[in-house]
Parts: sequence; structure tokens; C-alpha cells
Amino acid sequence: MKPAIIRRLHKNFEDYVHVQEGVEFWFARDLQNLLGYDEWRNFCKVIEKAKESCKTANNPVLDHFVDANKSIPVPKGGERIIEDLLLTRYACYLIAQNGDPRKEEIAFAQSYFAVQTRKQEIIEDHIRLAERLKARKHLKDSEKELSRNIYERGVDEPGFARIRSKGDMALFGGHTTGAMKNRMKVPDNRPLADFLPTVTITAKNLATEITNFNVTKEDMQGEDPITVEHVQNNQDVRELLLKRGIRPETLPPEEDLIKLERRVKSQEKKIAGRAGKISPQLRDNEH
Repeated sequence: MKPAIIRRLHKNFEDYVHVQEGVEFWFARDLQNLLGYDEWRNFCKVIEKAKESCKTANNPVLDHFVDANKSIPVPKGGERIIEDLLLTRYACYLIAQNGDPRKEEIAFAQSYFAVQTRKQEIIEDHIRLAERLKARKHLKDSEKELSRNIYERGVDEPGFARIRSKGDMALFGGHTTGAMKNRMKVPDNRPLADFLPTVTITAKNLATEITNFNVTKEDMQGEDPITVEHVQNNQDVRELLLKRGIRPETLPPEEDLIKLERRVKSQEKKIAGRAGKISPQLRDNEH
């Protein structure tokens, strides 16, 4: 996500936060717009999923999701009562987690509501972490699909390992997977991809996705033709990176993704407690 987009979204979300008795909260109608949902009924479906997630985590729903019907002016005078809710930071986080991940507003909100501070630079760091975790998951999924595809075409597990290794050599300019592990000081029992930067993980995934597509499309059989296909796709992706001044074998390693995942899960467990709960007085004032 580009810094300019993060700055814009950060300002938007900050403009709508309310604080009372030390508890941050947002109105659901405001959050609906912030998250890019045009229709209230569609947004309500996301809210209901978030409430279920709250129950599953053994957190009291009424501490974080509070009905707050309010009146709005209508044409030619008068008022109309509309449904709304007060949402703690934890409630907003759960809504973001259950929202459409294709929306950039959702991707931003997942990090914005997850971190304890509202400082933009901390949120940016969390977004970069989330993007790297997401890229790694995509690569795992595409490699799993490739493994299944080629197994159905007469290639066993050692054959899959050879295909993937030769693909790595093509992507990393002749450096084997083992050589790249040595360069990055990756433990022998850990996947290289767990220490790669997001751009390289994404490059590996793109090459693997193309291989999957063409193996299926051309109904390739046996290790040799699939190897040729995978090597060619990695070479093509490497050429694209080189044109943009990126040499994947020279990029420094990133922090171990397993450690990062543990950190994210630890943060998520603390979100509910840090968010506080909406007090009875605040509930009464907003009804």
C-alpha cells in the first residue's frame, strides 16, 4: 500500500474517532463509509460476523457493540430514526477482519485497529508486516496447488523438490536454494521463503501461479516438461525484476516470518483488553 494512500486513510479514520472516559469508539454508520461499504444492509452482515467472532473469543458482545439508534433530519423538516451502533476499537478490528480483503480500506483498517498506538509510522510498519504475511500465504497456497498438479501428472515429492529448486536457481541468477540459505543465514530446517522480502515472495508466487496455469492448460505430463515450464517462468519474472533494478539474490533477508506471526497473534489477543468497554453511562447518553 502506497504511503500517500496510508496518509489519506489515516486522516479519515482519525477524523471519526470519539474518546470518552479513556475509551475510543466509532459509530457504525461512520465506519461503514470509512470501509467503503455503500449499503448499510451489506455492512450489517459484516457486523454480525464480527459479533460471532467476539462470542467465539469469549468476549462480551455488549461491551464492544452497543445499539445507538439516532435521529436524522429529513427533507421538508422532521426527523427519522435510524439504526446505529457504538463500536470499540476491538469491535472495529473484528469488523475489519471479517470485511472484504480486496478493499484497500479494509487492509488499512486491519492494521489501524490492531496496533495500540494511533501513530502513522507504527501503522505503516504493521501494514508492511501484514502484506508480507499475506504474500507468504499466497505462495504456500500456489506451491501446494503445484505439488498437487504435478503429482497427478506422474511427479513424486522428490521430483517436486527438484522442480522448485531449479525454479529458484532461475530466479536467483544461478544460486541454488541452499546457496541462498547460506547467503541469508537461514537455518537448514526452515523454508527460504520465510526470510525473503515481500517483493521476492511475490515474484516466486507469480512464477508458480503461471506454472500452475500452463501445466493445467497444456496438460503437461512428467517432470521434464514441467521443469522447463517452471524454469522459464522464473527466468521471465527475474527479467522483469532486473528491468526495475531489483536483483533478488542481493536483497537482504527479512525477519523470520514465524516470529512475526507469533507477534501478530500476541497483539490480537491483547486487542480486546486494550480497547476497554463502553460504559453504561455512555450507552445511556447515546440511545
